[in-house]
Amino acid sequence: MPFPVYRPRRLRESPLLRSMVRETSLRIDDFVYPLFAVHGRGVREPISSMPGQYRLSIDELLKECKDAASMGIPAVLLFGLPRDKDPRGTEAYAEDGIIQQAVRAVKDTIPDLLVITDVCLCEYTDHGHCGALDDDGAVDNDATIELLAQAAVSHARAGADLVAPSDMMDGRVGAIRAELDSEGLQATPILAYSAKFASALYGPFREAADSTPGFGDRRGYQMDPANGREAVREALLDVQEGADMVMVKPALAYGDVIAAVKRATNLPVAAYNVSGEYAMVKAAATAGYIDERAAVLEILTSLRRAGAEVVISYHAKDAARWMAERR
Repeated sequence: MPFPVYRPRRLRESPLLRSMVRETSLRIDDFVYPLFAVHGRGVREPISSMPGQYRLSIDELLKECKDAASMGIPAVLLFGLPRDKDPRGTEAYAEDGIIQQAVRAVKDTIPDLLVITDVCLCEYTDHGHCGALDDDGAVDNDATIELLAQAAVSHARAGADLVAPSDMMDGRVGAIRAELDSEGLQATPILAYSAKFASALYGPFREAADSTPGFGDRRGYQMDPANGREAVREALLDVQEGADMVMVKPALAYGDVIAAVKRATNLPVAAYNVSGEYAMVKAAATAGYIDERAAVLEILTSLRRAGAEVVISYHAKDAARWMAERR
């Protein structure tokens, strides 16, 4: 008897069989929508390098959150722009800081929407680096993690559902976990930016958050894009220190890292589809070079296929709308 012939076309053309063998599906409840909060009222300032994205005062931010929640997007990731900056990023951990105010407003208005807060100092320091500086002008790792722990506690007290340290300081997850626990906030999970690479794709974000370093760069504490093995080691260290979820950032060129981190940690993995990735798609679509809808859904699906359970993307609202339309 001849061997049976494998006919993959038969699987592709049968809706029933296709649904049975499909390994990856992108769902609206995979998404986290990043937003930028500023002081003031009625502020909806376009971000020129990120078409469709805005710096938002809290009243406008609430409109975006309500819209996202109504589409089935389960979570937002909040970044804050302070009124004033200083060398130690004081507003990052102030009880009346912009993020603390934004968290309270969102949780009071849309309590079922998960609020994740970025824990870093780069938006708040007058030098633009992710931590406090020592006398020689270098980032002081140990002094910085104390400030980050204070910021995380202030976010959790305001009502944040998860805190997400993005600074890449050594030991910061352990310091934040210890500080949260000592303040009675044991139930607050940590989403660690574990594999954050020194990427060329952060430029639009730095415009949005006004966080470009005033001197030097961040290669001393962010990771070499060529070193995937270090990403796994960093993720495992964060898990040992108490991370509940880990993140890979950027996402589009790092599917191999997402997969490796998922295999190594067996924890939920988030992929951050960053500002430069968003801006490239928007620019190409505007020029007519690509179909934006098809490209976005393909990219986001690829992140799920790589192993990410959570997809952080500025495309989230557009993708949710397109996915709802094709149901």
